[in-house]
Amino acid sequence: MQIYPIETGNFKLDGGAMFGVVPKVLWQRTNPADSNNLIDMSLRCMLIEDNKRLILIDNGTGDKQNEKFFSYYFPFGDETLDSSLAKYGFHRNDITDVFLTHLHFDHCGGSIQWNKNKTGYEPAFKNARFWSNKDHWKWATVPNQREKASFLKENINPIEESGQLNFVSLPEKDFLVNSELGFDILFADGHTDKQMIPHIKYQGKTLVFAADLLPTTGHIPLPYVMGYDTRPLMTMDEKAEFLKKAADNNYFIFLEHDASHQLCTVKHTNKGVRLDKTYKFNEVFQ
Repeated sequence: MQIYPIETGNFKLDGGAMFGVVPKVLWQRTNPADSNNLIDMSLRCMLIEDNKRLILIDNGTGDKQNEKFFSYYFPFGDETLDSSLAKYGFHRNDITDVFLTHLHFDHCGGSIQWNKNKTGYEPAFKNARFWSNKDHWKWATVPNQREKASFLKENINPIEESGQLNFVSLPEKDFLVNSELGFDILFADGHTDKQMIPHIKYQGKTLVFAADLLPTTGHIPLPYVMGYDTRPLMTMDEKAEFLKKAADNNYFIFLEHDASHQLCTVKHTNKGVRLDKTYKFNEVFQ
């Protein structure tokens, strides 16, 4: 097995929304805001090469939305999904599986693209199976008013229409061992219903793709919960349990949205679990 970080660009979000009830004077210490109160966010994905499978976890925002849409999120940076894949010798047509932690636009927008004549949509990974789970798919396709702006039909419906949609098994509790993708999955319901958090055994370590359970290192303290979360108290409980296990077992946490840090570890302190160290991916994994 070989794993690669895939940088698909950066964007900006309102810092207050990203940290909920936490005052700016506290969260700006780790996530400084610009004059418009916006903080830098990455759109970092993960590529797993495992025998004949090439699995992409999440895929950023894509580029099919109009100028007005992107004016809300200020995309920046030179890296793209295609340039990052090419860096490791791959093309999007090589992808065999696209695993979607959840269906918010910044995690699945790259799944679908305009067709050649821009008359309709088509899968951006023509040879891949797309993986969600039945409960989250239902949640996303019949969205609540709070999340409706994040679940975009043009990102979701064409996946099902393509015939390439697959569902991972749902566990009796919240942890699926040895999923159809070959890694374990933690299911978390605080941010959105049945978000999937991959746990991958790699080079003798546990590598966890944190998605929106832990967007940045600045979100490690328990009260630092996004205003976007549908069940913030549940997020706090889920995060507390996850971070305890991460500290106990020395998990390497892969950060999807942290513009400054690709990986981190956490440790127990007298103030609870806190940041231990941050790393570039190739400082830990060769």
